[in-house]
Amino acid sequence: MRLKTVAGPFLAVLLLGGTAVAQEDAARQGYAYVTYFGCDPAGEARADEIVKRTYAPHYDAAVAAGDIASWSWLAHFIGGKWRRALVLTTWNMEDLLDASGALGEIIEESTPEAGRAFTEVCQHHEDYIWQTVSGIGTNPIGAERAEAGFSMYFVCDPSREDRADEIVRESLAPIYDRHVGDGGLATWMWLRHDVGGEYRRLLSATAADHKTMMSTRAAIIAELQSGRAERATRQLNEICGTHHDYLWDVQIETP
Repeated sequence: MRLKTVAGPFLAVLLLGGTAVAQEDAARQGYAYVTYFGCDPAGEARADEIVKRTYAPHYDAAVAAGDIASWSWLAHFIGGKWRRALVLTTWNMEDLLDASGALGEIIEESTPEAGRAFTEVCQHHEDYIWQTVSGIGTNPIGAERAEAGFSMYFVCDPSREDRADEIVRESLAPIYDRHVGDGGLATWMWLRHDVGGEYRRLLSATAADHKTMMSTRAAIIAELQSGRAERATRQLNEICGTHHDYLWDVQIETP
């Protein structure tokens, strides 16, 4: 398990240097079960401590056993009502459902007092299952990310979502990939809605710190608003006309 702070050093940049293993991983289908919590800001440090001390050993054991590919705990830095997020990833839906249910039962049975204390702080939650989109993004499910996360949650026209995926793959992905190669971004992914609320697509990226993330994001936006990408960006905005942005601190991540 890695414990992270925003001020800490940049631990890893995922380099997909064209190796056969990297290409195979990038092509594999993956799923992420994300629980977004609404918490009392005054008690969030207590919730983080419960996750670190009580829940983390169970999630770490699930990774070691191969039941899940990875897990992480995210803390709100900038954004909306979601204050914390628990992320579990697997390579298929069956494992995701099995693992999330089993882990919930184990934690509830073995640490009921911690569960009650956590619920007192984080009383509300929303669940989403996200699915990777083939050929888009630089970090496969289960790969290590950097410390500062950015998420853009899109509300889209369901009848045109496949076209949105094509636009991202053909026009946006080369720009994001180049910024990974230049070191501005560590990772990025484009995920599609499988189960959950109103958000239909998710653009997720990580960088060494929030300042790097925001300066890289500004450079990407400038590129998307000019040249050949401008028309594609305008069409994507027509399909996915509303979005909500979050900046996250990746506090804990295994592996």
